[in-house]
Amino acid sequence: MNAPVTPDLHLGRVVLVRHGESVANAAGMFTGVLDVPLSERGVEEARRAARLVGATGLRFDVAITSELERAWHTADVLARELSALPTFVRDWRLDERCYGALTGRTKTEVCDEVGEGQFLAWRRSVRVPPPPMDDALHAELAATPLFQRLPAAALPRTESLADVMVRVTQLWRERVEPVVRGGGAAIVVGHGNSLRALCGVLDALSDVEVQALGLPTGHPLLYELDPTAPPRDGLLVPLVRGGVYLDGPGAQAAAERLAREGGT
Repeated sequence: MNAPVTPDLHLGRVVLVRHGESVANAAGMFTGVLDVPLSERGVEEARRAARLVGATGLRFDVAITSELERAWHTADVLARELSALPTFVRDWRLDERCYGALTGRTKTEVCDEVGEGQFLAWRRSVRVPPPPMDDALHAELAATPLFQRLPAAALPRTESLADVMVRVTQLWRERVEPVVRGGGAAIVVGHGNSLRALCGVLDALSDVEVQALGLPTGHPLLYELDPTAPPRDGLLVPLVRGGVYLDGPGAQAAAERLAREGGT
C-alpha cells in the first residue's frame, strides 16, 4: 500500500492516532477520565498503526500523547516499533472528554434510563455537557496518583465537546503549529473525543459535521498543511479537509462499524 504523502518538502504534516481499543471500549462504557488499559486487540491495533505510520517514511520532530494509560501505552507501542520517533511528551489537554456523572456507566444502561434523544445529546452533541459528577466520584478520582500530579483543570466535573475544543486548540497553538509552520512533522496520540475536537477546529466543521464525525481506534489520520497559505482564524488550513487515512479502506470500514455502534 502506498502511503498518501504529498512529495512536497515545504509542507507541514501531522498524524493523528486514536489509541487502540481499551478494555472499557470493549465493554461499551463511558470511559472519559477513567484510566484504563488497552485490550489485547488494542495492542494489536497500535502495532498495526505503527506499521502504517512507518510506511510513510516521515521523520517526526515532535510526538505528543495524553496522560491516560490507553493513549500513552499506544504511544509506547509506536515508539518501540518506530525507531525514528522522538520521545513522546504527555499533555493532559489531549485527555479524553470528562463524561461527568456518566463516567464508568455503560452506554446501554444510560440510553435505557434517559431515552435515545437525551443519550445522543450527552454523547455526541458539541454544546451539551453530561450531568456533572457528584462529590464522591470527583473526590475518588482526584485522590488517584494521576490527578494528584495534574492541574485541577484536568479533572472538571463535566465537559461538553466545545470545552474540549478549547483545550486542544491551546495545545495545537503551543506545541504543534510552530513545528508545522517550519515544515516539520508531528504525531499526536489521543482519544476519540479529543481528536474529534481537534479535527473540528482544524477543518472548521459545523456542529452538525462534528456530531457526525467518528475516529476509529488505531487508524492513523494524516493532515498536510501549507505554511505559506493564508491562515483561517490564525490557524493553518489543511490541504485536504478531513485529512487522509493511511489505510483508507480499512478506516472506512472501521468508521462504519463505529457509526453503527453510535459513534465515539
